[in-house]
Amino acid sequence: MLGPIPVAKRVGRFSYAIRNIVSEARAVEALGMRVRYLNIGDPVAFGYQPPPHLIEAAERAMRDGQNGYLPSAGILEAREAVAADYTARGVSVSPDRVLITTGTGEGIELAINSLVDDGDEVLVPTPTYPLYTAVLAKIDARPIYYRTDPANDWLPDLAHLRSLITSRTKAIVVIDPNNPTGAVYPASVRRALIDLAEEFGLTILADEVYGDLGFEGPVPPLGTLDPNAAIISFSSLSKAFLAPGWRTGWMVVGQTPRLNGVLAAAQKLADGRLCSPGPMQYAVTAALTGDRSHQVAFRKDLAERARITTESLNAIPGMRCIAPKAAFYAMPMVTLPPGRTDEDYVLALLRATGILCVYGSGFGMPASMGSFRVVFLADPSELATIYADIGAFTRDYLAHAG
Repeated sequence: MLGPIPVAKRVGRFSYAIRNIVSEARAVEALGMRVRYLNIGDPVAFGYQPPPHLIEAAERAMRDGQNGYLPSAGILEAREAVAADYTARGVSVSPDRVLITTGTGEGIELAINSLVDDGDEVLVPTPTYPLYTAVLAKIDARPIYYRTDPANDWLPDLAHLRSLITSRTKAIVVIDPNNPTGAVYPASVRRALIDLAEEFGLTILADEVYGDLGFEGPVPPLGTLDPNAAIISFSSLSKAFLAPGWRTGWMVVGQTPRLNGVLAAAQKLADGRLCSPGPMQYAVTAALTGDRSHQVAFRKDLAERARITTESLNAIPGMRCIAPKAAFYAMPMVTLPPGRTDEDYVLALLRATGILCVYGSGFGMPASMGSFRVVFLADPSELATIYADIGAFTRDYLAHAG
């Protein structure tokens, strides 16, 4: 009898904890317990919906017959809208340097595949968004983690970052505003990151999908600090425009001629997948040129939920939470008993309370640090109940850990 068909080795290197942990939640649900999902940053799952003018634009495109294949780089009007938006924010860019992508994730994958060969290295922050390490695993490249410091508002440790650069380093990932910590980097840190990248001839992969969700207002793109730096920026309709399921994003390749080859490579790779979802591309112009008042209300909601999260979690003995300044994530840390890991804690919390978070080691953190990511999109009253349950569980967990 023939044996099982072997699986590609790269799959064993691939991990995406944000979704992988859902299988544990399903097992808990099978036992009859309600699960409260705080693992995925999906505003729609918590009652938010895209603004009506975006829905109308996508619907109109479908009804007008825009249901076929589109240009691989995206429709011109969407690329023009993205270019105009970046230019208005202080990053002058032409539409021919914009690619419309299947969410931010595809833009990240296109950029990494255009820049990085097997065995090359990419500097990624820890904690990080795990898509970066998953993509690097697929192409047999190496993520090299640089520290961000919870004792310093989760800001990058620039000295540590510099010490990691080698001849194989190709790029630095900068996630600002940050997922999973909610940090926002001050201009001095952003400037230092650019200077470091330029000193060593590296490309910055600037994940700016949460740029419109700073609690004090939109965060400028990194490229505003140096229009000639080698920066590739990513964003989408998913978060600030409340349309994650539309899978509509964009990558913007900086104007420097040094990136011309990378742009051409990304365009070539984009040709191979035909195009990103069609009708939703027609909502990009509506989003970037239309009413954004929903973002004002959304930022207010998020700031209130961040306050509740920070105050509630810091009131739990043995737990510490740095106040987020953007987005809808926090990364608290619990002082673990000897021999326990962050995954032990998160799975025990799930099985005891039905609250599903993601353990910090899934974001590249040391398992012994006891970090975990919380998504705080739920209604404030629901969050208060959740945090009370986390507090009661944690007190019992730490008291009986011997």
